Amino acid sequence: MRYDLDDLRLFLHIVAEGSITAGARRMHLSLPSASARVRALEGHAGVALLVRGRRGVRPTPAGTTLARHARDVLAQTARLEGAVASYTRSPTAPLILLGGGSAMHRLVPRALVSFLRAHPDVDVTVSESRTPRTVRMLADGEADLGVVLDGEARDCGLRLEPLGDDSLVVIGQAGGILAGRTALTYDEVAEHPLVGLDADSSLRRWIEKHLGPHAPVVRYRTTVANLNVLVALAGAGVGLAVVPRRAIDLHQPLDVCELQAPWARRHHLLAWGVKDRASPTATATAALAEHLRQAALSDPSSRSAHGDPAGRLPSPGD
Repeated sequence: MRYDLDDLRLFLHIVAEGSITAGARRMHLSLPSASARVRALEGHAGVALLVRGRRGVRPTPAGTTLARHARDVLAQTARLEGAVASYTRSPTAPLILLGGGSAMHRLVPRALVSFLRAHPDVDVTVSESRTPRTVRMLADGEADLGVVLDGEARDCGLRLEPLGDDSLVVIGQAGGILAGRTALTYDEVAEHPLVGLDADSSLRRWIEKHLGPHAPVVRYRTTVANLNVLVALAGAGVGLAVVPRRAIDLHQPLDVCELQAPWARRHHLLAWGVKDRASPTATATAALAEHLRQAALSDPSSRSAHGDPAGRLPSPGD
C-alpha cells in the first residue's frame, strides 16, 4: 500500500485542528479537495479514519494509529532530505580556521560574518587552538588558515603575515585603583585582587608560561571562560584584569594601563597552511584571509595601540 506524503501531512493537520476545513487551510487546499484526499486515504486503508460530527472530527482508533506512524514517517523523511541536502550545499570540504582565545573574541567572528554572507556556498569549521597546535596542524595540512601569536610562531616555516596588535593591558573600574596610572608591572598588578580566565585558557597559559616559577602569588576573586564577562567584571570593580587590548570596547568606561613586560607586547599573524594553492579550496581560502585582514583593520581597539595607550577609555557621553 502506498501513501502520499502530502495526504499524511493533511491528515495530521486535520487531527491537530479537529477540523477538515482548518486542516485544508493549513495545506492551502480547498475544502472539497481536502475531503476527497481524506476519502481516498480511507479507501486505501480500508477503514474509517475519522469520526465526523457537528463540531468537527476526531480520529478513530485506526486514525490514531495512522497519525502516530505518519509522524514517524514524515520525521524520517525530513532527516533523509536534510542528509542528502548537506552534500549539495557546499561543493567542497569546509575550510578549517584555527585561532587562540583572543582572536576568537572579536576578530574571527567579524571575519566570519562578512565571509559567510559573501560566500553562501562555502562552509567554515572554526576551532579555538593555541599557537603551537595551530602551527602543527597547518604544517601537517590539517587546517587552511590560523591566527597565531608572533612570539610562538617564529621560524615555523609557514607563510606568515602581520594581522594586528594583540598586546596585553591591565584594566579596572574607571576612577578606581588604576586612576592616574599609565603603566604597571605584573608584580604591581599582583598586589591587588584579580579576575581572570579559566586555567586552561590560552591567555592564562600564556601569562603563566612567561612568568615562570618565581611568579608572584595572585589572588583570583573568580575565573571565567569568556573575555566579555572578564572585562565586565573588571569594569564593575570586582578586580583588575589582564586582557588583550582588542578585547576592550572603546565605549566601555574603564581605566586602562600598559602592562610593563616584554611578553605583553604581542601581535597576531595570519598563518597559511601548506595545502596546494591550486587545490579546489585555494580561492575560498584566499577570500577568507582577506576578510580576516579587513576585520583586523576595522577593529577600533587596534587604533588605540598606536594612539594614547593608557588612561580611561571614553564613555559614550565623552
